Amino acid sequence: MPPRSSRLKSLSDLKEVQRSLAERREREAAEAAAHAAAQKKRVAEKDLFARAVGATQPLRHKASVHLSPEPPAPIPVQQQLDDQRVLRESLSDEFDVTTLLDADDAMSFRRPGINTDVTRKLRAGEWSIQREIDLHGMRSDEAREALGAFIRDAYKQGLRCVRVVHGKGLGSPGRQPVLKAKVQRWLIQKSETLAFVQAKPAEGGAGALVVLLAPSRRNG
Repeated sequence: MPPRSSRLKSLSDLKEVQRSLAERREREAAEAAAHAAAQKKRVAEKDLFARAVGATQPLRHKASVHLSPEPPAPIPVQQQLDDQRVLRESLSDEFDVTTLLDADDAMSFRRPGINTDVTRKLRAGEWSIQREIDLHGMRSDEAREALGAFIRDAYKQGLRCVRVVHGKGLGSPGRQPVLKAKVQRWLIQKSETLAFVQAKPAEGGAGALVVLLAPSRRNG
């Protein structure tokens, strides 16, 4: 039989273990109660928000369409061809200019309503020549289109005085200045042309014309 002191020590240890277990159970119970209270509070707050907001529906997903990049604008080939055709047809080789030309010592032209002072100043070189086109060596149809485009572009850019070199016709059959007469016809048919005179000898003489163009919108 163990001594009395040993029995007392064992009883004391057992009580200490029981007390530790009781404290642990109390602590776990307190923690469980606190967790339950916190969970209950969260549920109550969620219900309160739902009652305040009312019935809700989830947002419907909108279908999206992926657009391909816009294709480049087509080149207006037909329009360009039409413009060239209109240009060719608008300048006729059959146009009679005999009644419109001033047959003086140097052939000249001025549109009706334009004062004779204008051609005088052109001959005197009082207008500064701003651009020039040389039609030498071109076929008739090439020269017609080149001249039409040249006058149109010069007018759009606000130029007022240009020179057109057509040559003296020394290399033409019969040494006749065929292109010279055609250039005069074409220029008279262009609405941008106000007047023209034969160039001064130093500027081409009988082989060139100095042309005065109407003022464009660019010139105000």
